[in-house]
Amino acid sequence: MEEIRVSPDYNWFRSTVPLKRIIVDDDDSKVWSLYDAGPKTIRCPIIFLPPVSGTAEVFFHQILALTGWGYRVISLQYPVYWDLLEFCDGFRKLLDHLQLDKVHLFGASLGGFLAQKFAEVTHKSPRVHSLVLCNSFSDTSIFNQTWTANSFWLMPAFMLKKIVLGNFAKGPVDPKMADAIDFMVDRLESLNQSELASRLTLNCQNSYVEPHKIKDVAVTIMDVFDQSALSNEAKEEMYKLYPNARRAHLKTGGNFPYLCRSAEVNLYIQIHLRQFHGTRYAAINPAMVSAEELEVQQSSLNNCRESDEES
Repeated sequence: MEEIRVSPDYNWFRSTVPLKRIIVDDDDSKVWSLYDAGPKTIRCPIIFLPPVSGTAEVFFHQILALTGWGYRVISLQYPVYWDLLEFCDGFRKLLDHLQLDKVHLFGASLGGFLAQKFAEVTHKSPRVHSLVLCNSFSDTSIFNQTWTANSFWLMPAFMLKKIVLGNFAKGPVDPKMADAIDFMVDRLESLNQSELASRLTLNCQNSYVEPHKIKDVAVTIMDVFDQSALSNEAKEEMYKLYPNARRAHLKTGGNFPYLCRSAEVNLYIQIHLRQFHGTRYAAINPAMVSAEELEVQQSSLNNCRESDEES
């Protein structure tokens, strides 16, 4: 239990990367919490958006690994927003505050849906250069909860937590996945009633992505072949929506591969971001590119060897 919370990596992360709190709305209660690590000279960083149950800490493996290779990484925790357009407006103001013109977005589950909607809403004045969508979806109707979306605000916190926990993996899982689930349950416990209710409302409010508005955005779809909260139909819908997207498949990883399969996830993120090296939208310090390229190639070779051995 609580293996991740007591791990050296997590404690190193907590002691070296400060949590910032930023208010960009007129309403002072709407506070964005974020970790911003890596070279501040980079103007097009990769920003991580968590799932319903997540906080900014859930991407600590990615922050440590990617900043070590010269990337600028930002991991966010949303304020309470009850409406998708309200969220998009708040996120746009946050990017303005951080003086970021365009960004790369990595979104997990709800985070991926919000990333797509933000790219769609800002398509006339684009703020999103690329997307990595992890275990994500494009249409909220897949959860069959659109009829209850407007009543989440009335429910007590314990009931909301029960709804979220219902989507966590059941049955036997490997130790790393079990640790990831324990960590996410702990993160879930840290969210208050309005935070949870607003996220579930965004997750289930009747809405879908209009792909023709974001056809110029480079997309990588990352998903797992084992048990996750997403149905196969939802995955197939994503492939249809983005026929030209790169696909990053993980054999296992459940709902939280960024925690329990972090090395593979980090490699896929590096491969995704490599296509922007040498452009003004690079998320990496140019001086670090050659070393980082060599590491990615070496990791790819190792992965290929492991796959061949398993076959």
